[in-house]
Amino acid sequence: MEHNGKVLDMTQGKPMRKILAFAIPLFIGNIFQQVYSMVDTMVAGYCLGDRAIAAIGATAALYGLILSIAWGLNSGFALVATQSFGAHNVQKLRKAIGGMMVLDGAVTVLLTALSLLFLPSLMRLMNTPESIFDQAYSYMAIICAGMMATICYNMFAGILRSFGNSRTPLYFLIFSSLLNIALDLLFVAVLGMGVGGAALATVAAQAVSGIMTGVYVYRHYREMMPRKADFRPDRQMLRELLSTGAAMAFMYSVVDLGSVAFQGANNALGEVVIASHTAARRIITILMQPMSTIMDASGTFVAQNWGAQQKKRIRVALKEVMGMEIAWGLFSCLVVYLFGRAMVHFTTGTVSEEILGNAVMSLRIHFPFFPVLGVLLALRVSMQSMGQKTAPVLSSVIELLMKILAAVWLIPKYGFVGTCVTEPVTWVLMTTFLLVVYGIKTRKLLAEDEPVQSMNVTYSCI
Repeated sequence: MEHNGKVLDMTQGKPMRKILAFAIPLFIGNIFQQVYSMVDTMVAGYCLGDRAIAAIGATAALYGLILSIAWGLNSGFALVATQSFGAHNVQKLRKAIGGMMVLDGAVTVLLTALSLLFLPSLMRLMNTPESIFDQAYSYMAIICAGMMATICYNMFAGILRSFGNSRTPLYFLIFSSLLNIALDLLFVAVLGMGVGGAALATVAAQAVSGIMTGVYVYRHYREMMPRKADFRPDRQMLRELLSTGAAMAFMYSVVDLGSVAFQGANNALGEVVIASHTAARRIITILMQPMSTIMDASGTFVAQNWGAQQKKRIRVALKEVMGMEIAWGLFSCLVVYLFGRAMVHFTTGTVSEEILGNAVMSLRIHFPFFPVLGVLLALRVSMQSMGQKTAPVLSSVIELLMKILAAVWLIPKYGFVGTCVTEPVTWVLMTTFLLVVYGIKTRKLLAEDEPVQSMNVTYSCI
């Protein structure tokens, strides 16, 4: 079967070369995706002041929880497609994509309706200060109403990545990121629409990205796309999609459920702390992108090779990926200790010494533990991609419990210092747990190779 789209078959060739070929455009894409939130913060800070930064940051955990449910489901669905691609099972691939589209559509409608209905109550539950409540609600209501645009892009990008094509989503994402910057400046700086204008710019840019990616998928991968019958997946396919998607959605949502409680406790500390936390989180997120990119690329690599039963390749790649993650963690720590204050000032425009000092303290507490985070990401995505659902979910339960502990004890007792130490301690506990599971179970699963049976399919590899 022929098609005119680009794919990357990771079941052949040198593992790290394949992972890096996939990861480099993915990394650029992830950086541009972070531009959405970064530009919102920068424009709000420079044009509207510190209170606007606090308004955007006060509900970040709530937005993360809502989208993590959808993204987790979508990522799980995409894993089934990726494994089918790795096994060269085109019929199952079509069924997986068809089921993925149907289920993503249902999830989008449900989450949009529920998030808009309960948004005010949830914001009050999170201790959103009255002084910024209206601005925060305006931002969140627009973001939630436009959730379909975000999920649409991530669904089609997930389909392309299951084929090993990480370049094409990048091109559309660069365009939409530049559009987001232009719309942010137009809506906020020129038209004076406030933080609601920043949210509208983000939704509009994501909608353009989703439409363009979807058109490309159907134009260039038509032979791999589901037929009419594939949009009515059988019970076995639905069970496989839902079990994988639900496990990842539960894992992500459990983490963000804890983050909502965590953010609520942090919000109670006031506007200055909210702005400090938001500024630090933006920098942490940016410097985490190389680690997340390698994680995503290795997840696709492991899923394809697990589908092809190329276990030796997985073993080799996992060691190399963990080495790269640790190296980047050490480099990031050095950068933050040297330039952390300048980075906070650049991304927010704030001149508040209290905000700058708190944000730098947060960075200097987090980044010495970045190498541990790198090991955590590498282990978790590998286990997920091999169908090991229990251990990653249990590791997320550890994170939930730690954030609840922080919300009820650490933050009320120690203030912003309690906020700062929560994640590093959590990373250490989760990594320790996954290393034990890897030594007991995962290592045995990777012990022997089984030959892959090729199918009559022709790929145009990048």
